[in-house]
Amino acid sequence: MKESAGTYIRALVVGSQVVASIQRQSLDDDFRSNTHQGGVGKPIKLTAEEERTAIKAARAMGLPICGVDMMRSERGPLVLEVNSSASIKTPELMTHRNVAAKIVEYVETNAKQRHRKDRVGA
Repeated sequence: MKESAGTYIRALVVGSQVVASIQRQSLDDDFRSNTHQGGVGKPIKLTAEEERTAIKAARAMGLPICGVDMMRSERGPLVLEVNSSASIKTPELMTHRNVAAKIVEYVETNAKQRHRKDRVGA
């Protein structure tokens, strides 16, 4: 999409909150803006709508811990991908937030809850 101009947002969701968010930008004509593939990133403050969208996308996929990639558009935030194994290294470095601690805290809090079946009955 022309609006993205090689830029997108990665929001890390843990439980029902966004714990870190960064904006990624490609340096050339490549659509990929992953920092390990030559893109650059910076911390970003999400709008309330972007935060709600990230949390909603995580819930829709049944993923309490994930990365949600979005782009800003004239229509509002658009979800590109929900990643169940999103790297926390770059967002932690850029935002100076301890995402790993938030994940451990979430797991410890929820480990004793009854096991729930997922939507496909596994």
